[in-house]
Amino acid sequence: MSKAFVKASDEDDDSPETPSGPAAGGPIYMTRRGWLAIKSELDGLVRSERPKLVETVAWAASNGDRSENGDYIYGKKRLREIDRRIRFLIKRLENACVVDPAEQQELDQVFFGATVVISDDDGETEQTYQIVGVDEANAGEGRISWISPLAKALLKAREGDVVRFQSPSGLREIEVLEIRYS
Repeated sequence: MSKAFVKASDEDDDSPETPSGPAAGGPIYMTRRGWLAIKSELDGLVRSERPKLVETVAWAASNGDRSENGDYIYGKKRLREIDRRIRFLIKRLENACVVDPAEQQELDQVFFGATVVISDDDGETEQTYQIVGVDEANAGEGRISWISPLAKALLKAREGDVVRFQSPSGLREIEVLEIRYS
């Protein structure tokens, strides 16, 4: 029998065997801005979009034959999608760990919420990124997830440090020019 199905000893009874991290139900780190965005989406779905759709589905159901009623079939499908999204957002908010970058103690190192100005190998190209939660990441706006390769390489770096990381285009070296929390 595989060891995966057998306990090694009785003392393992108290130890949790669930993995930790963002995908495993552990804390979900996010900034106040990210938390407010999720809360706003949830409120919009619960207070506005879902009630309107329920009205449409009720109206379509009252029209008779539901088997060929496009409004009813599409409405029920969309209602399931909205309910699934609502459950997802509620779980995200329940497991959220809101981190306020302004309350960071060690301002000379890169941690969650930091805004970091970096320079590429050539020293000419400067880019600014804020390290944020998975749900609020948007590289086009300069917000990268704390679990991205770049953010992982930057974590705990200080101004003037040169860090190396594996990017999709290959191994890169970047220099940390500035760290700020706001």
